[in-house]
Amino acid sequence: MRSCGKIARVTSGESAARSAKQAVRELAWPRLQEAGAARFPGARGRIPNFTGAEAAAELLAAQPEWRAARVVKANPDLPQLPARALALADGKRLYMAVPRLAAERPFLLLDPASLDVPPRRAASIAGAARHGRPVAIEEMERIDLVVCGTVAVNRDGVRVGKGGGFSDLEFGLLVEAGLVDATHC
Repeated sequence: MRSCGKIARVTSGESAARSAKQAVRELAWPRLQEAGAARFPGARGRIPNFTGAEAAAELLAAQPEWRAARVVKANPDLPQLPARALALADGKRLYMAVPRLAAERPFLLLDPASLDVPPRRAASIAGAARHGRPVAIEEMERIDLVVCGTVAVNRDGVRVGKGGGFSDLEFGLLVEAGLVDATHC
């Protein structure tokens, strides 16, 4: 979207990209449902919670990048709950965005050293809101690993999210603040 004064306009290239991304979503969501891979609350309109999310988190935790990470940022979607819980169980500090970045301090810091509840409870959206500490970007430390959900991904690792743009915005804000850079992507 290009800003022109107070009026925003979408270029034809941006419009085509949005249409192509939506077409990918419209293919992926029903296929997940039909394959029985989508779990509560369903796939359409969201980063789908999927059968095997726990196994995927375990595979992630077996990677050298995970083992080396001290600080992890993960999105608040339900399928990333097992990865968030593992991060806390592994003693990693965890940043989670406030859903839709709808707060003055748009991230929550969960520090396993100060939690008095099990990691899975703290890593849920409600648990993070209750047990996490709201932080502004300026208060955050360097992030070693970013975990983000997706609706679909191609063989080059290009992801398509649910269409709200929040994961991309979060990542962009963190890059701009120098908390994530290309050497860690």
